[in-house]
Amino acid sequence: MALLILGILVLLIIALVIAVAVYVFKTQRELVNTDELCKNALGQIDVQLNTRYDMLITLAKKLKQFNEVEANSMIKTIEARRPTGNITSATEAQQQQDFLGQMMSHLSVVVEKYPEFHFDEIALQDRKDTKEYEENVRLARMVYNDTATKLNRMIRQWPSSFVASMLGFKDRDYFTVDRAEKRDVPIDQL
Repeated sequence: MALLILGILVLLIIALVIAVAVYVFKTQRELVNTDELCKNALGQIDVQLNTRYDMLITLAKKLKQFNEVEANSMIKTIEARRPTGNITSATEAQQQQDFLGQMMSHLSVVVEKYPEFHFDEIALQDRKDTKEYEENVRLARMVYNDTATKLNRMIRQWPSSFVASMLGFKDRDYFTVDRAEKRDVPIDQL
């Protein structure tokens, strides 16, 4: 009888070890999957930022026919601030987004001096492309924030927090909008 109880106890311990191992394996896979989704969303934002850099340089080059000094200054500034690597955090992407917003505002002010620039076909197409870009970035930021929320929840909730801490997963920061400082660039006025 004692041997039977010992056998059942060993089987229960083995079953418990297997259940914990399966849980750790499943949780690790889910954490990795969600982390990759966060990286993918940041990559999408990075692609959109590069598109916007290209669009700004195109507009600045078009501005050369009206003011070469101002255009060259803008091109040099944009190229100097263009990131060379991939964006790795929401904060880094937000800094690039803020810089691009400042350059768009500056370009808008410069363009006001040249009314004929408003009706140029390239400038009109770039304004349309900018609106599309803004929508793509908005959607990519929403996807990133949703995915980061899921990952952060897994990292912070028990019992998956044990697996996350063992494997070194860290909370992801979010994209936020500071309403006091945020103002939309008047795209239609370029």
